[in-house]
Amino acid sequence: MPKCGGRKLHIDIKENMIKQNVHMGRDRFFKLLRENHLLIAKTKRFHITTNSNHFFHTSANLVKDLEITHAEQVWVNDITYIQLQSQHAYLALTTDAYSKKIMGWKIDTNMRVDLIKDALTMAITNRTYKHKNIIYHSDRGIQYCCPDFTNFAKKRGMITSTTQNSDPYENAIAERINGILKYEFGLIKTIPNLEIATKMVKQAVDTYNNRRIHYSLDMNTPAFAHINQTHKYKSYKKNYYGKNNLHLNHQVETETSSAGEQLVRDTLDERQKCKVNGL
Repeated sequence: MPKCGGRKLHIDIKENMIKQNVHMGRDRFFKLLRENHLLIAKTKRFHITTNSNHFFHTSANLVKDLEITHAEQVWVNDITYIQLQSQHAYLALTTDAYSKKIMGWKIDTNMRVDLIKDALTMAITNRTYKHKNIIYHSDRGIQYCCPDFTNFAKKRGMITSTTQNSDPYENAIAERINGILKYEFGLIKTIPNLEIATKMVKQAVDTYNNRRIHYSLDMNTPAFAHINQTHKYKSYKKNYYGKNNLHLNHQVETETSSAGEQLVRDTLDERQKCKVNGL
C-alpha cells in the first residue's frame, strides 16, 4: 500500500527478505531507507478549522477517564483542511474510537453546520450495532456546540462531549486519523477541484477501513476490529504521558517510502548479489 509506515513496510517484506537470505532488523532497515532518501519529510500546513470563541454551551469531556470497551461506544469527530487549487475545502470525519473505523465523512468548500450533520448522518447509516446512545466527542468548535447541531445530534441518540482546552490529546484519535489520511493517502497535496477531492476521500476511507492495519488493533484493519471486537483499547494519551512518546511513534509511522516497495527490493537484490548475509 503506498506510503504505509516504515515499520509496516518492514513487516510486509520481511518474509521475502528471509527467502533471499537477507537478514535486516528494523533499525537497519530504517537506516537503509534513510540512506536512499526514501523517508518522507512531513510538511507543515497551518490552517485554523476550530473557532472556539463563542458563547454556546460546551459539554463536559466524557471520554477523559472513560474505559472504552466496544465499537460504537464513542465516536470522535473533527474537521480538517484540504487545499484545492482555486479554493479551500474542509473534511469532516466521524470515527469510532474503539475500532478506528471511519463511520462517516463529508467534504465541502465551507464549514457550515451541515458539514458535520452530513458526516454524522452517514455514520448513523453505517452503524452495525443498535446501542441506545453513543458518546459524540469533538473539540469546542462553534459548529459542534451550536444548538442547531447539538439538538440534531441528541435526537439521534448522541451524547455530546467536548474537549476542555487546546490539548490535542483530548481528541487524539481524530487528530491521528486526519494525519493518516493526509500523509499516507495524499490528501495533504493541493487537489485540482472538489469533485476530484471527493473521489480521493472516498477511495482513501475505503482503503483505510478495509486494508490499513493498525498496531493499536493488534495488526488488524478497522473493519475487522469493528466486527470482531477482540482487541483491548489502547489510549494514545496513556502512551504519550507514559514511556512511549506518541509524537515519536507518529513520526516513525508516517516516515514512509515515497518511491515505494520496489526501490527497497532493488536495493535488497543488489545486496543479495554481493552475498551479504546478516546486515
